[in-house]
Amino acid sequence: MRIFSCPSCGGEVNFSNTDCLACGQPLHFDIAVGDFVAAGADCTNRPAIGCNWVAGDSGLCWSCAMTRVIPETMEGENRLHWAKSETAKRRVLAQLGRWGWFTPADTGRLPVFRMLSEVTSDGPRDVVMAHGDGEITINVTEADVLERMERREELGEKLRTMIGHIRHEIAHFLFLRLCDAPDFLPAFRALMGDETADYAAALARHYDAGPPEGWGAAHVTPYASAHPHEDWAETLAHLLHLVDIIDCAVAAGWISAEAPAGYDAYAELDGQKVITLGADYAMGVNHINRSIGLGDIYPFVLTDGVRDKLAFVHGWLGAGPVSVPVSSDGTS
Repeated sequence: MRIFSCPSCGGEVNFSNTDCLACGQPLHFDIAVGDFVAAGADCTNRPAIGCNWVAGDSGLCWSCAMTRVIPETMEGENRLHWAKSETAKRRVLAQLGRWGWFTPADTGRLPVFRMLSEVTSDGPRDVVMAHGDGEITINVTEADVLERMERREELGEKLRTMIGHIRHEIAHFLFLRLCDAPDFLPAFRALMGDETADYAAALARHYDAGPPEGWGAAHVTPYASAHPHEDWAETLAHLLHLVDIIDCAVAAGWISAEAPAGYDAYAELDGQKVITLGADYAMGVNHINRSIGLGDIYPFVLTDGVRDKLAFVHGWLGAGPVSVPVSSDGTS
């Protein structure tokens, strides 16, 4: 994510800031322009969850309007966890908006979110992160760092974050959007496999027996090897990780001949360059983290097979929604 400027005084502000630290000006991010704007009404959710996006006609901002179900805010830490989950969602939506996805100018179908908690007035409940026909369920309980770390250990995962969850589930919805492009499915199946294979059976096999031997040659994570749908979602989430890493590094002044000042990773057409740059920056931060005893921020190996899939996803995602025809009923 790039570093922004206050529209009032020009001071430096970050994407999550609700007010300018220099002049005190309330900040309002407008997804339509991809920047903070000088005039704008507060989102209805600003007092409750610190939403800093500009309100639309409904009183909610573009991001909050996509959330149709929220957790019971009076139970436990649900309000805080909802706020953290929405903050992660806004970041992912703003990132995809750099390519034109899910902005007001995108005439295709938009995702719908259900923000649910395991803590309810009726007692504990199971909540599974999932996507189904455009509806994305997010378990806000995982906004709790200790809960998330415990589950990461239980599942043997190298990385588990709320932003990662949202990137993964949105990736499933993006698959639906891209299926309307006539050349997408044949190319997808040639690289990632037949997505019509029994999904439930594939996941049961994965959780029972684990990933197949040699999974790392062509899959970014063990879970990606479970089914072509998960291969797509995991790969797309990792592409978003890498592009955001580049954007942050360049914004912080970590520049090079390959990524000079002002370099825009979202305008880069060469997918392999994006992958190499993202991996190089990530390895650099890994090296810095180790100097003070912290873990790697990106503990993954990008083999040639994985890079081919990342480049494939980059080609389709970077082209934006203009590459996907709109159906006669207005959906994509």
